[in-house]
Amino acid sequence: MSFGEQIRLRRSELRLTRAELAERLGVSPSAVSNYENGLSFPKEDVMLRLFDCLETEPNVLFRDSYREGGRSLSASEQALLRQYRGLSLKGRETVRSVVDALCAYRDEVEETGPEKQEPRVIPLYRNPAAAGYASPVFGEDLDYIPVTEDVPQAAEFAVRISGDSMAPYIADGSVVYVNRDPLREGDVGIFCVDGDLFCKQYYKDPAGVVYLFSLNRKRADADVLLPPSGSRGLVCFGRVILHPLPLPGRD
Repeated sequence: MSFGEQIRLRRSELRLTRAELAERLGVSPSAVSNYENGLSFPKEDVMLRLFDCLETEPNVLFRDSYREGGRSLSASEQALLRQYRGLSLKGRETVRSVVDALCAYRDEVEETGPEKQEPRVIPLYRNPAAAGYASPVFGEDLDYIPVTEDVPQAAEFAVRISGDSMAPYIADGSVVYVNRDPLREGDVGIFCVDGDLFCKQYYKDPAGVVYLFSLNRKRADADVLLPPSGSRGLVCFGRVILHPLPLPGRD
């Protein structure tokens, strides 16, 4: 075990953080980190304080440092050290600055724990898509909700549903999650027909007729039929993320 590893081991035994040991030694936490990782060596006055702070003797910290003919570094560590020594003074200062910054960041993470990443947010449109009933199109009336474990990771936005024509799969007042994946026959989507929003199951027959079905067949009166030669405009805003559902009359 190297000198630096002995420092780390003894510090852990005493339940000292790098910051606490650094404060007692009168150096920075990154300096302690460099000692422990073999990147630098304490000056004489710091070394004496180190023995006192760690409540140990020199023989303990140095006992394994000269094994194998005086080398305690691995082959890759020795190669890095040779490269470092071959640098100019400016090059060495640059390396030390980079190492100090990396060690300081690592020490901060160790002291405070890794930062929790803020969850992604998506818009939730409060103006409901009509599940059988007409409703205004999307506007600025929206909230933002976090994409947590309860929200599909593929969701790009959410819409609150009004009406019972999609029950029991989509209840009145529930929120559906939508993405912009290509719509396939049998998918449920959010549609705009002549300015009115609908949440319906999509089907297009060989003749080009588009059917927007209600999943609640007791509300078949809320189906929307769009012939290819019709004048009604149809826009699909996205696909509702649901498990596959059978088309009416095909289950």
